[in-house]
Amino acid sequence: MDRTLLNKIDEGLESTEVEELCFLCSDIIKRRQLEDIKFARDLFLKLEEKDFLNSAFLAELLRTIQREDLFNQLKSDSSEREETDASPAYLSEYRLMLYKLHMDLTNNYVEKMKFLLGDHIAKRQLDTCKTALNVFAEMEKAGMITKNNVDKLHKLMIDIENKPLEHTVKRFKDRLPPTGAEGGVNNHNGQQAKAPPEDTDEFYSLTQDPRGLCVIINNEDFKGPKYKKRLGSKKDNENLSNLFKRFGFVPEIHEDLTADKITETLKELCKRDFSKDDALVVCLLSHGEKGAIIGIDEKDVMLEQIFESFKNVSTLFGKPKLFFIQACQQEVSQRTNREEPSKETPSNSVYSDASRPSTDGDILIGMATVPNSIAFRHTENGSIYIQVLCQELKNAAESPERDDIHTVLTRVNRKVHSHFQIPSRQMPEPKYTLTKRLVLRFV
Repeated sequence: MDRTLLNKIDEGLESTEVEELCFLCSDIIKRRQLEDIKFARDLFLKLEEKDFLNSAFLAELLRTIQREDLFNQLKSDSSEREETDASPAYLSEYRLMLYKLHMDLTNNYVEKMKFLLGDHIAKRQLDTCKTALNVFAEMEKAGMITKNNVDKLHKLMIDIENKPLEHTVKRFKDRLPPTGAEGGVNNHNGQQAKAPPEDTDEFYSLTQDPRGLCVIINNEDFKGPKYKKRLGSKKDNENLSNLFKRFGFVPEIHEDLTADKITETLKELCKRDFSKDDALVVCLLSHGEKGAIIGIDEKDVMLEQIFESFKNVSTLFGKPKLFFIQACQQEVSQRTNREEPSKETPSNSVYSDASRPSTDGDILIGMATVPNSIAFRHTENGSIYIQVLCQELKNAAESPERDDIHTVLTRVNRKVHSHFQIPSRQMPEPKYTLTKRLVLRFV
């Protein structure tokens, strides 16, 4: 990253904000190495050593501590838009939850917390705590709270009689799995509780090897004068293929199809026997117009036609069918410029107004943006939506928390909405008729 820009950010941060950044980075850098950091530039060097110094992560840090001025400076810097961050890091929900508590805890509440923790943490350590983040750090050192167990934090919020923050911790706690990364959480007797068997009435079964197909239709080179080459789509294709392969799906990739060929390919797919598959994933990457995606011959295929074609596939009844759509959905009359922007900026505005899922259950449609809003694609890194979708699915798969696809897509909404490369707001839109929780794990 540009050293001049980092120096400007360093000069704009106060000492208390540097402490907050250090706390937020304590999942990445050992706490002992953070203790002597006084300036943001020292933190940046530590992040660089860990290969975590990239624009996406720095942007999230700045937005988390509510320094929109520095975030905007980062976003507007031209050199940052040229940067290619292949795998940006993101803050954990646990760390963000602790930071939210800190922001809402007054000095009076901090003193109450220190008093209540007097039997568990040494007085000399508590005396050095000036903020709630300091207290949380001491609780972590003492093993009182972890990302998989916040019971004592929840009780602490109850004891200081802060109802809103009690509910904040409770909501996080309710999303935790029955077992943590260390193999379990303590029951009421202080013993390790065994994980209950997975409830097949609540969760979709993903046990087949392979799990099913991941069909990707990637249209990049168009043959007519209306649509330019979709630079960066090859990266989306690669990211989706590699990720779903790790989930146990077999990638089936189709490139540069005409409208008729798209229809034919999907009709053939519907004839397949899915009885030995757990699920189906279909990714459509192309130009589009309202309610349709475009073949390389510049003819359209209606999205509703695509979704309806899978409605009566008997061997897919009761199984999750996932559709991820990266395509423009704007009215033809609204499109005033089809030129591909230069590679220094995110490219190709994408509109979304796809039809709703059919009445058949067990369907999820992930759209890159809400209706009549713009989505962006970087000409080298691929679309912002697909970048974030892949990263968040990967994060969830590597986490012990077993977050389902709905929770993951909620995070995708937040990440895309605040992404540093987007000059204006973008909000994805998931639509679903899933009847169970779907948890994707690496095989």
